[in-house]
Amino acid sequence: MGAIPMQRETAFRAAGKGAARSVPPPVVRTSLPGNPLAPAAARKFVRAALGDWAELGTPAAAGLTDRLADDAVLLVSELATNAVVHAGTAVDILCRFDPAVPGESSDALVVEVSDHHPARAVRNERRAPQPGTPEYGRGLQLVAMLSEAWGITYRSGTKTVWARLPVDADAEAAAPAPQDLETHQGDPETSQRELRAAEILAPMPKRAPHDTDWINRGALTFLAEASDLLAGQFDENLVAALAGQLLVPRLADWCAVWLDDEAEGPGRALDGRAPGTRLARVWHTSEQRIEELRRLLEKDPPRLTEAVGSGAVTVQWPGEALGAGESAGAALAYRLVAGGRQLGTLVIGRAGLLRFPDEATGLVEDFSRRVALAISAARRYQRQATISKVLQRGLLPGALAEIPGVESGIVYEPREQGGPGGDFYDVFPAGQGRWCFALGDVQGKGPEAAVVIGLARPWLRLLAREGYAVAEVLDRLNQLLLDDATEAADAAAAVLAVAGGQGDPSDGPTSRFLSLLYGELVPYEGGVRCTVACAGHPLPLLLGADGAVRSLATPQMLLGVVDDETYISETFDLKPDDTLLCVTDGVTERRSGRHLFDDGDGLAKALAGCAGLDAGLVAERIRRLVHEYSPHPPDDDLALLVLQAK
Repeated sequence: MGAIPMQRETAFRAAGKGAARSVPPPVVRTSLPGNPLAPAAARKFVRAALGDWAELGTPAAAGLTDRLADDAVLLVSELATNAVVHAGTAVDILCRFDPAVPGESSDALVVEVSDHHPARAVRNERRAPQPGTPEYGRGLQLVAMLSEAWGITYRSGTKTVWARLPVDADAEAAAPAPQDLETHQGDPETSQRELRAAEILAPMPKRAPHDTDWINRGALTFLAEASDLLAGQFDENLVAALAGQLLVPRLADWCAVWLDDEAEGPGRALDGRAPGTRLARVWHTSEQRIEELRRLLEKDPPRLTEAVGSGAVTVQWPGEALGAGESAGAALAYRLVAGGRQLGTLVIGRAGLLRFPDEATGLVEDFSRRVALAISAARRYQRQATISKVLQRGLLPGALAEIPGVESGIVYEPREQGGPGGDFYDVFPAGQGRWCFALGDVQGKGPEAAVVIGLARPWLRLLAREGYAVAEVLDRLNQLLLDDATEAADAAAAVLAVAGGQGDPSDGPTSRFLSLLYGELVPYEGGVRCTVACAGHPLPLLLGADGAVRSLATPQMLLGVVDDETYISETFDLKPDDTLLCVTDGVTERRSGRHLFDDGDGLAKALAGCAGLDAGLVAERIRRLVHEYSPHPPDDDLALLVLQAK
């Protein structure tokens, strides 16, 4: 999308306000990835183009109306959806004004959507959606209904579906103002999303069952915008709540959403209720009736078998909960299915109807698919978040060990909140009056970093408790990482050999690079003897009781890089009130423009300002200074360890 502004600017200079009719018509184009986000991006692209044309006074834009803009957005959304579903390649969007030619009565807005897989058949009938498809098109019937002319053009490697929408030259007075067309003013990602959310969730007057014009036109916009709202939710209960607010009162007087319990799953009894089912949300046009309706619905949840598919199933009308004025009506239930798994059930009801019109039934069926996909995505997110939290707890100590005569403070902030970071720390007893500490930073993030941390941290503890000196621990850990990387590379090569030699084993994530500050503490009467070794890590800083700050240790090679590397350690004493600060590069390399936090000994100056503070306050003050150094959030994990002799 980065090239779009340049393309628009070129077109606008050629077709600015007051341009001659012979000037080529304005045209904009873009290319979108062939994924489920393409339809929403296509809609935003077309609305922004129409808004820009209207604002710049393009001659043909005088005929732009709200209806024409809505038709263009619906059309490009439908064609982009079909391209994603049936081709799966990149989708090219083109939008232009064409002047009237002999035989045509007016100018026209032309929309073209191209994909790069013309071998597949063009979809022109309704079929069951494939699992995991967020949006599902309605075929080319919509294109034929909205446009005065349309067609399909095949070129080598490309299929283009085009449509021509007539522009009413007499509609200048009714033309929308630029701000009515979702122009990019301010922050489009925030303001436009909030605007559309407010519009779609705002109560609307109840529509007559025979109002097919809204069902066939405005309902498609409703589906498109509802998809955008639902797709951004990561809590299944919030998805259920949004579903009720989106349907009531537009299509129903009330709505209920049941969710199947993932742990129990369908097919198992749960306290006499439907298998593994809970009533997640009930919504009614009258809030006073929600609780009574909930109590009645909980007694008899709908039981839909797989044989009913995703279509509507008539269920009993809960008349006694709705009062005498709504004692009769129609109620429908839909299975919520995504990825071949049943996730729950959606039920809607409207008073005073013997049956829902077919148009409304089909619309809610399409909507229920989007709800199911949003619930599935929310559950995957929650599962991943839970796994990450469990993994993170296993990679870090539950608490810092208490060291006689030493006070400690720790700050640990992974960049991805709730997920495993590349930094780790540890403070543990090693026996024989010794305590050890470590602060490390693994190359990479996520699962690959977690593998290295899960390897390094237990080996550090084991080697320390076996009595190895500080430098010897680093020697052996370095060899361990190299051996593990070799085994991983051999395994990758074996997989590639089985696959026919496709690819390169060096492409895999086999690196096991680790920067580490590791030390040993031995308390004695009147102080603490400290031995440290630094492998590719920011050097520790010592704040003396006199307020002076100096760096300690000798910089050495990263672990996991060079075979048979020999590491050295250094020993010094921590006197009472001496403070040792250990940090990862997320602190020293915190960026503000072209400057880093540690430029000009920035970290040492920050530590000097902590004189007189205890270990916990020193850690918190350094953390605050690092955050305040830039208005932007940190772009790396932050970890710092403070050890203060008492």
